[in-house]
Amino acid sequence: MFRVTFLGTSGSTPTTSRGMPSIAIKYESELLLWDCGEGTQRQLMKYKVGYGSIDAIFITHNHLDHYLGLFGLLETLKLSSPSPRTISLFLPWGLDADGYHFAKTSKIKEGELYSGKGFGVFAVPVKHCRGSHGLVFQEETKLKFHEEKAHSLGLSGKVFREIQEKGKVKTKSGEIKLEDVTWKKTGRKVIYSGDCLGDDSLLEVSRGADLLIHEATFDSSMKSEAIERMHSTVEDAASLAKRADVKKLLLTHISPRYSDHSLLLEEARKIFPATEIAFDGLIIDI
Repeated sequence: MFRVTFLGTSGSTPTTSRGMPSIAIKYESELLLWDCGEGTQRQLMKYKVGYGSIDAIFITHNHLDHYLGLFGLLETLKLSSPSPRTISLFLPWGLDADGYHFAKTSKIKEGELYSGKGFGVFAVPVKHCRGSHGLVFQEETKLKFHEEKAHSLGLSGKVFREIQEKGKVKTKSGEIKLEDVTWKKTGRKVIYSGDCLGDDSLLEVSRGADLLIHEATFDSSMKSEAIERMHSTVEDAASLAKRADVKKLLLTHISPRYSDHSLLLEEARKIFPATEIAFDGLIIDI
């Protein structure tokens, strides 16, 4: 399983239908949380994402709308068990979470932050407030067998394990090298911008991504305000998605001023047709 669940998709303040920013990433047996805005633990319950099984939490920057729910969640975990499971907690500049012995805390910095089974999470600096980062989920490249070809050359049973361990095997057909019967499957990739000014910070890491989750606080007519507040317009997000040739763009961090999202979606799709606007409870299987 590789599932992305949007828990909160509003920008700055909540609405009756949108909570504060938070995204849950479920990959096989591991559960990650990207940002933890106010009310996140209730959203985890509402959308049936088990908060008791969280392995790591990443806070992209130290603005309240992105981390205010963290302490309530940690307190709930603390009260739920005398020995809560260990959580890896990655915090930005200016934010600390003392008093929770089960939280292994590190500061977010550029590069690899977390290594799970078959994947890694990386941080990329973005322009917003001090210490702001975007996040990258990168699945490892996997080696796959051309099964029909392998069987035709006499590979079966334990021989498959042997060729993986040694890189080659001898059969009645002669020596067979691992590269003769395998191909590389590129790992899946998900990018999350966090809050950021629309620029090229995420361009290179976003290339070919399966999913780009990008903030879109303003429509294009509010470009000046977006620059002033160090946020992105819909046009910024869609242009990045197009240039990076991503497979799908999900717009989030939607300002409460847009009760009707049709303008935002129309602007984005003119530039990048494979665009959707995220909403609370949206599930994307990668």
